[in-house]
Amino acid sequence: MPEKEEMARNRWLSPVAGTIARSELWRFNRRSVPRGVALGVFAAFIIPLGQTILAVALALPSRANLPLAAVTTLITNPFTVAFWAVIAHKLGQFVLKIDAATTGAANEHVQSTWFQEFAQWAEIAGVAAFGFVVLAVVGAAVGYLVSSFAWRFVVARKWGQRPGKLKTPQPAE
Repeated sequence: MPEKEEMARNRWLSPVAGTIARSELWRFNRRSVPRGVALGVFAAFIIPLGQTILAVALALPSRANLPLAAVTTLITNPFTVAFWAVIAHKLGQFVLKIDAATTGAANEHVQSTWFQEFAQWAEIAGVAAFGFVVLAVVGAAVGYLVSSFAWRFVVARKWGQRPGKLKTPQPAE
């Protein structure tokens, strides 16, 4: 991951260099971390290519953590995209309740074999696209909640391990 100063000097990023270099976008705190994770997961599932650019573009106005938004998009990559496509198709079928009986009845009215194949492909693609939208929305919500709880757990644990923490006095007997 490039440093923020390196990104600010990049000539392609010069229109938004001032915005990208803001320190609040690079800090890890209890608000920016869950936002970055949620936006990264959302961008990962909503578009197949350029999801990192979308995640960074969404992170800028929402003051989310830029590195986390960019890295979280890697849950969909060339090695896992087939897996996620199958999951999205199955999820889309489940949510839309599309089964073989309804698709066969609709295709019987069309005589052209080419049109039937195209309609079948379009239906599969539409169901998978809907599944990806569901994955994006639900995944972003789950990512936000999980990262928020994980952040609170880690911070509470660090506070508990501090050497100079105040102990409550015990009543004298």
